[in-house]
This record gives sequence, C-alpha cells and structure tokens, in this order.
Amino acid sequence: MRRTWLIFSQAVTVALAVLFVVATLKPEWLQRRPLAAVISTLPASPIQPVALGPGSGGASYAAAARRASPAVVSVITSKTPGSRHPRSNDPWFRYFFGDPDEQSQSGIGSGVIVSPEGYVLTNNHVIERMDDIEVQLSDGRRAHAEVIGTDPEADVAVLRIKLDKLPAVAFGNSDALQVGDVVLAIGNPFGVGQTVTSGIVSALGRNQLGINTFENFIQTDAAINPGNSGGALIDAAGNLMGINTAIYSRSGGNLGIGFAIPVSTARQVMEALIRDGEVRRGWIGVEPRDLTPEIAETFNLKATEGVLITGVLQGGPASDGGLRPGDVVVRVADTPVRNTAQLLNAVAALKPQSRARLAVQRGDKAVEVQVTVAQRPKARPQRE
Repeated sequence: MRRTWLIFSQAVTVALAVLFVVATLKPEWLQRRPLAAVISTLPASPIQPVALGPGSGGASYAAAARRASPAVVSVITSKTPGSRHPRSNDPWFRYFFGDPDEQSQSGIGSGVIVSPEGYVLTNNHVIERMDDIEVQLSDGRRAHAEVIGTDPEADVAVLRIKLDKLPAVAFGNSDALQVGDVVLAIGNPFGVGQTVTSGIVSALGRNQLGINTFENFIQTDAAINPGNSGGALIDAAGNLMGINTAIYSRSGGNLGIGFAIPVSTARQVMEALIRDGEVRRGWIGVEPRDLTPEIAETFNLKATEGVLITGVLQGGPASDGGLRPGDVVVRVADTPVRNTAQLLNAVAALKPQSRARLAVQRGDKAVEVQVTVAQRPKARPQRE
C-alpha cells in the first residue's frame, strides 16, 4: 500500500512539473478549442433551425407594422381665441388675470385612414370643441379635415380628407380576439412622431370604467401614451383591431393598462355617421342599478341575477309598457343582462320604433313586458 501511494505521489509531481513547463514555454498549447470547432465535430442533428426575423433575436412584426403604418396619421387640432374680455386692455386686469382669450388651444392626436376615399377614424375627444383640424400622413403630406360626424357616447369621430392615392388599413375581426393575442399600437405619442409599440391583449369586454357611456374595451399592455388616442391597434398580420382611446395612469404616462374601442363597434358607428349623420340607438327611459347580494337582501328581492330598475320615466317607453320601479330585468329581447352596462348596450342595440320583450322578475313572479323602443336622446355637449 505504501509503495502504491509513493508511485501515485511521484506521478502527480511529474505531471505538475510537465504542466508548469508547458504553461511557461508553450502556453498556446493550453488554449481552449472554440465551441464552434467542438460542435463541428459532433454528428449532424436531423432537427432544422427555425428561421427568425432578420436582424432580430425572435419573431419580427415588421411586416405588420409596414402594412398598417402608412394608414395611421397625426391629427393636429387648434381652437381660435374667443371673444376678448371687456377689460382685457386694462394693464392691471392683464397683470392679475393675464389674457387667456388671446391664447389659442391646440393638440395632437392620431387617426386611421380606413378607405381610399379619405375617411379617417379617430376619437371624439381628440377633435371635440376644436375649430381647425389638420391631418398629416406618414409620407409628410398634410390636408385639412372635414368632420363627417361624431358620437361622444362611444368616443368615435369620422373625418374626411381629400388627397390622392391614400393608403387604407385593412379591417380585422375584433370579435375573434383572445386574451394573449399579440397586438401593436401605432400612433403619435407626445407628438414625437409615429411610434409602434407591442404587447398582448390583456382582457376583453372591459366596461364600467366611466370613460364612455357605451364601453366594451379591449385592454392591452402595449404602450399607449398621450397622443396615441385615435391611433390603430392592429394584430400580428397588420389588420385593424381597435382604436386606441385611453390609458389607466396616475402620472399621465403608460403603466401597461391601455384601452381600445373594438373595430367592430367603431365601424358600426362610422357607417351610421356616414349614412345618417348620427348614431340612432334604442332607449326605454329607465334608471338601472346593478343587483348586488346586499341590495337583494335589503329589498327582499327573490332575483339573484339581473338589473334592478330604481326609476321609470313617466310617459316613457318603459312606463307605457308596464315596467315598474323594483322590477329586475333579466333579459332584453334575446340578450341576457347581468349588469347595468349590459342592459344599456342591449337596449341601445334595439331599433327605435321597434317592439321589444323584456323578461322581468317581479317579486316571486317572472313576467314579460312589451315596450315600444324610442330613440335615445342626444348626449348634452360638455361645458367648455
């Protein structure tokens, strides 16, 4: 055993001596072989590599952005100064209060060209109360925009410009969107110029946010910032899926929660504005409220789902049809309703002057009410 250990010790000593001599006199002998050289000696694998986007470390959406970007425009708005204050020439008045009447208002938003005829979709809040509206294309061309119509309750506006060879975006099917689908937001954030950001669909059917009267938003984490309003939300193929509208933010910047109007809704509003100059929605004259378990227990209601009617306009369609305060509406025509937003949208989808059935829970009884739908009154303009 002692002899074996002696032989092993001598062998280790000799090896270390040889390693020292080689490292001193021929260090290049100890350099590692390149990984590529090692791989080249391995047998070929039957698995073929996946082709990725040129110049990228992953999938590229350059084709989608290239397809849709030319149709996304900047919407530049301004408002001329109002009438001057009677004391605006008084130096002391100007010293304390300034001269706001001489300061014009301006803004920059985004829009999307949706037809070669020059129709542009944008948000109503982008152009609301503005006197002059100009559209700038990505190729640098500019044109004055005519307002075809607006729908404040859906926050949609339709403009028209007169230029030749206009690019137009392709409409997609927003009803087929799923949570997790890749989307791109294109617009003019902060007025810096056209910008493309990417993300996914975070949620669908967002409502009760208090942004619009009629809400059915696509929620996305693609970066949307001030100036993106009215711009395009597209899918990975470059098809228009929504009109970017709002962000949830405490600082005014992007926090990864943006909202877009589905293109299915925006397109319906656009077609109505072009055809009729207005959007005609159904109205029955009720004051609804979400039915919560606490409310149901307080008022001893038997219904567990539906919308509680807390008020009925005298002489309105619902009153004439026999609907009463305290009724719980569970269905409008063939559409079940579980909250106020669903009731509002279901009634709005009814054609004015048509007859509609409302399934109602009244105490212990399930009853049916027939109403003649009226046209929803126009929303009052906001005070300036």
